[in-house]
Amino acid sequence: MDVSTCLKSLLLAIRQYGESRTAHDAAQLQRQVEEVAALKCDQLLFSGQLLPSECVSGLVELAGNPNTSPALTSAIVSLLAHLACDDDSRQMLHSSYNLTSTLASIIHHHSATPAEPLVLQCLQVLQKLTYSTRIFQCTSHIHELVTFLMTNIQCQSDEIIMPCLGLMANLCRDNHSVQSHIKSLDNVKPFYRTLINFLAHNSLTVVVFTLSILASLTLNEKVGEKLFDAKNIHQTFQLVFNIIVNGDGTLTRKYSVDLLVDLLKNPKIADFLSRYQHFSACVSQVLGLLHSKDPDSAAKVLELLLAMCSVSGLRLLLCEVVFRPVGPKLRAAGLKQAPGRDVGRKPEPGLALVQWLSSPLEGAESCSLQALQLLTELVEEALGEENMSDCVLSFVDMLLPVVLGLLKGLDPAEGDAHLRKHCQRVTHVTRLLLDILHLTDATRSLVSHQVSAQLCLSLVESLLSCCYSNSTVTCRPPTSDNDLSHVCAETLLKTLELMSKLRHQVKDMETSFYRMLQDQRIVTPLSLALTSHRREHVQAGLSVLFEATPLPDFPSLVLGESIAANNAYRQREAELSVKRVAVQDVPPPWTNTSLLDSSSSSSRSVHSLVEKIQNGLELQEQVKDSHVSEIIDIYEQKLSAFVSKESRLQDLLEAKALALSQADRLIAQYRFQRAQAEAEARKLGCLLKEAERRREDLQGELSSQVLEVERSKADMEELLQHNARLQKDSEEHQALKGAYNALLNRFNESERLLKELQVAHMLLSKHNDALRKNNEALQLQQEKMTSLLKEREEENTSLLSEIQQRKSDIAGLRGDLRAEQEKVKEKDQERRELEEMVDVLRKELNKTEQARKDASIKASSLELQKSQLETKLKQKEDELNKHSAMIAMIHSLSSGKLKSDVNLSL
Repeated sequence: MDVSTCLKSLLLAIRQYGESRTAHDAAQLQRQVEEVAALKCDQLLFSGQLLPSECVSGLVELAGNPNTSPALTSAIVSLLAHLACDDDSRQMLHSSYNLTSTLASIIHHHSATPAEPLVLQCLQVLQKLTYSTRIFQCTSHIHELVTFLMTNIQCQSDEIIMPCLGLMANLCRDNHSVQSHIKSLDNVKPFYRTLINFLAHNSLTVVVFTLSILASLTLNEKVGEKLFDAKNIHQTFQLVFNIIVNGDGTLTRKYSVDLLVDLLKNPKIADFLSRYQHFSACVSQVLGLLHSKDPDSAAKVLELLLAMCSVSGLRLLLCEVVFRPVGPKLRAAGLKQAPGRDVGRKPEPGLALVQWLSSPLEGAESCSLQALQLLTELVEEALGEENMSDCVLSFVDMLLPVVLGLLKGLDPAEGDAHLRKHCQRVTHVTRLLLDILHLTDATRSLVSHQVSAQLCLSLVESLLSCCYSNSTVTCRPPTSDNDLSHVCAETLLKTLELMSKLRHQVKDMETSFYRMLQDQRIVTPLSLALTSHRREHVQAGLSVLFEATPLPDFPSLVLGESIAANNAYRQREAELSVKRVAVQDVPPPWTNTSLLDSSSSSSRSVHSLVEKIQNGLELQEQVKDSHVSEIIDIYEQKLSAFVSKESRLQDLLEAKALALSQADRLIAQYRFQRAQAEAEARKLGCLLKEAERRREDLQGELSSQVLEVERSKADMEELLQHNARLQKDSEEHQALKGAYNALLNRFNESERLLKELQVAHMLLSKHNDALRKNNEALQLQQEKMTSLLKEREEENTSLLSEIQQRKSDIAGLRGDLRAEQEKVKEKDQERRELEEMVDVLRKELNKTEQARKDASIKASSLELQKSQLETKLKQKEDELNKHSAMIAMIHSLSSGKLKSDVNLSL
């Protein structure tokens, strides 16, 4: 069964149960509620349809009815808790459907049995619903709810203490009206004592809830000053950091982070934290939580780090922790572990932040934006120091490729929600790049080397296509700066500002920048920026307009028309907003919040309607009018709106009174600090005089020491000259010693050679005798060989004649071979010349192709101008034809008149 059918069945069951509250109808309605709860309906409240709104309104009304059975109420509360799956849904249920008051009324009706499962369920849903949501004191049953919570917190019942403490922490946080109401109660001191006793509880969640309540109620009072003084604050810091790092779960970590953020708002506690000796170690452990894959935990950790960045004393300490010197792994292109490194080594905190930078937009967009904002703060602080470390530059060098990768992937086809998230992230990225550019020359060089003109050009093209398409971006009226059109326009202007800063450092950036400024599509985002009520948008638009105005093709006339159209639309909306309330139909009950937030003009129309009702001018018509009750409901709603406004003003007055008391306390502290500063100044003056006297004494000692140094220098020069002479004599001695050793070696070598020659002479004499005998034998053999030699000579002569013949043949073949080689050389020379000609022709062909492309570009621009001129010429021709027709008509009329005159004369 689909969602629409289930909702129709649910609405029918609600109406049947409202008409006849039988057990069968209650069971049927409970079954329908359980079926809808089993479906996946996360975005049901934002579908924009009437059916889901009527179902939720009916369920909230039934849940708040005391006559509804507890089982049915529990099923309805379970369904509503299922619908409150994210922050937007919880805000919708709180503001539009008044679920907070309904749950408070349920708890009030069952306050006699606090251990009942329905009460515990309502407390848990209320804790989930009121987290990070301000509850006004005028909300119905809020006083009864606070009394119930205080009573049950002091009853020491373990199963109800934790949800009561969590809900009380939500109600007290940043809510001066609820805090004032609690402080005005009679049993507040026993309540404080109970909370202080809970600080020794064995559950970390209970301790965190208790500290949060105490910080909200007593931080600026004597009890809070004793509780969070210099003796106890370090233990509190250690406890909170331990809970954040080793907490019971995500819920405990959220409240721990909120507690520390609230404590940092107090300057005294922030100063204590900046002097906390284990701060760096604790922050390193907190940063270790960023390595988890849980986006909720990472979002709270980043929220805490951003709160610490708001304190000047902590920002520098955070920079030291995040940008601590690391190994060469920081300069790696990716975030992977290098081979051969220690695998068990913990990754650096800066790399964990970079990991969340590149997280996907779906589900973790807040983490990505918070990481960008945090890195912007830390990089600006680190690069703004006088002694900037090399590790910061290396981190920026590693960060830039990751950040530039976030500028890619803009696809308008993925929907408006994805486009909005991507534009917000691109805006933060460009702000980070602009901050890096403004700081140092080294970072400016890093950015200019890694940012390309093609990247910026493609990004601007995508944003212009989004702003100028026929999608909902341009069709939606520019009524709010949160519209998608304003988001895209802000991103586009930031990108153009980045291109303007880099146009002289990056190749082709200046050409691309001026080309984009002359694009017709830039009119829409520029007009939105110039007509915005935000100062930074107007300044960004004016800077772009200043750059674009001197350009020849800038569409200034179209821009003026667009600005005039936006201003006219705003004026028309302002005029119609006064008339719309008087002529509009009575809205259905599910749109009550839009009437509550209407302007003062709507209140005047309602007052006039009330006066008519009071004066009895329409008493007879009211009996027949079916909308009288609804008009009276509107009147009651307006009165409740005025009451809420009055309560808000009362809250503001209380806040102003509290701020005034804080200002008086700060003035007293300033006077005390000034007296201390004057005493320290007098003490420093005495120390300065003592230092001057010691300086004069040391100056005399220094002069005597200077004379001794000069005498020592003269003695040193004489010693150096004597040492040089001795060094020269030593060098001459070493040279003579070397020559003597060389001659001695030559003499020994000569004696050894003489002995060897004598032995060789004896051997050669013996060998000579043997050779003489052999010579005689060889002479006999020679005579025999001469006869044989003569015969061989005759054979040689015949062979020589044949050889001569063969040589002549070989000479002829060599001549032929040389001729062939010369032909081959000529062919090679011709081939090389042809290859050179081919290279020349290729170069000319490339030049011709480039010239053809340039000519085609010029031709396209000329054709565009030609088409524009043709349209103008056609317009002129049409006007000329009209004029000629008018002239012909005048001539025909004049000729007709003359003919009539002639006829009359005849």
